[in-house]
Amino acid sequence: MTDPSWVSILPPVLAIILAIWTRQVYLSLGAGIWLGWIIVDDWSVLAGLASAIEETVAVLASPGNANVILFTLVIGALIATIETSGGVRGFIRYLESREWVNTGRRSQFLAWIIGLVIFIESNITVLVAGAVSRPLFDRYRISREKLAYIIDSTSASICILIPLNAWGAYNLGILESLGVEDPLGVLIGSIPLNFYALGAALLALATIVWKIDIGPMKKAEIRTQGGETEWPESQPMIDESILSPEPDDRIPPRAVNMIVPIVTMVAMMPLGLWITGDGDLRAGSGATSVLWAVMAALAMAWILLLAQRGSTIDELTRTSLKGAGGLVPLALILLLALALGDVANALGTGDYVAQVTAGVLPPVIFLPLVFLVSAGIAFSTGTSWGTFAIMLPIAVPAAMTLGLPLAPFVAAVLSGGIFGDHSSPISDTTIISSMAAATDHIDHVRTQLPYAALAGGVATLAFAAVGATMGG
Repeated sequence: MTDPSWVSILPPVLAIILAIWTRQVYLSLGAGIWLGWIIVDDWSVLAGLASAIEETVAVLASPGNANVILFTLVIGALIATIETSGGVRGFIRYLESREWVNTGRRSQFLAWIIGLVIFIESNITVLVAGAVSRPLFDRYRISREKLAYIIDSTSASICILIPLNAWGAYNLGILESLGVEDPLGVLIGSIPLNFYALGAALLALATIVWKIDIGPMKKAEIRTQGGETEWPESQPMIDESILSPEPDDRIPPRAVNMIVPIVTMVAMMPLGLWITGDGDLRAGSGATSVLWAVMAALAMAWILLLAQRGSTIDELTRTSLKGAGGLVPLALILLLALALGDVANALGTGDYVAQVTAGVLPPVIFLPLVFLVSAGIAFSTGTSWGTFAIMLPIAVPAAMTLGLPLAPFVAAVLSGGIFGDHSSPISDTTIISSMAAATDHIDHVRTQLPYAALAGGVATLAFAAVGATMGG
């Protein structure tokens, strides 16, 4: 299709409506992909089905996509191995023995802090935070919806504020391709202006401190305090027993069995960027570095268990395969989400949303307009990274042409992408947060949306204020 039209928004809209109506994420994403290729193939149902299957398989032809999906399976193996080693139990016992985490509120603080510390990749953040915090939330009767909200609000929101991780490497590459003279300086300058990311993380903290339970979240908290982990009609995204196997009693639970692999993973990320970038962190491959980091952490977890004689190689292999198998549903969702993004790109969904929205509002609020358009694209496509790829090439050259500073516009794009991604039921980060908390996906979306809308409203006003100071 040459010129994108209104039909280009139908596939993501269908996927969103079906996800909310049927509560079946796989069906919803698959239907969106099929409809997209039906449109591309001149409304031929059979040709569209053939293209949908072929193009979904073709997603794996991209090394970056393959790395992301493989990383998902390896992180499953890592979490299962750490659980089996007693690392999570040892870490929790260590915190409780020092009376650091002995209440529901402190359990929430722990989940929030993990989101700040493990900042190399959003999916890793939510999966690790979920594995560590879920038993504590259940023990102190804090809803799993609250856990999903906290880890979702401190995953992408924190990752986007770190220049030297997978997210930073990706956006630096885009800025360099646009001819920005000092891409790292611009990206760093955008950090204090990334109002949604900062607001979402701080709102989650405020929710913990002052127990701000809004609408559906308040009902979920009351239900959980009454002893019910889920609503009767809820369908948790994953069987928690797969990623929380019984620990091996041959060795005592030790916090070191969790801490050392996680530290290895965090430390390996910049090293991977340095290696893949031939000594230049900014030129490194984020997808490859993330995969290397998780594999290094898994290797360290194996070494610790073998050294302590807690498991044999055969047992470790079986545990890792079981853990990887537990995240096959997540890998499938990522595959479908990437495929939906591809067909949306083929249809020009993002370009159409940008064209329709541009010029609707006066130039004096150009900066909040960039934020809102980016949010709309991310919500309708379910991907913040795809939004960055669409909107940065629009916003940055526009700012250059107008002689305006680049950092606020970069911040508006990144902030809007996170807002839309945070709110969208077809976003992979939103889905993975539901999985990590072992809660129903639509329950997570409903309880999180009021908080996302509040942070988004504040961010819109903040960008308007910044735009006014620039004379825009």
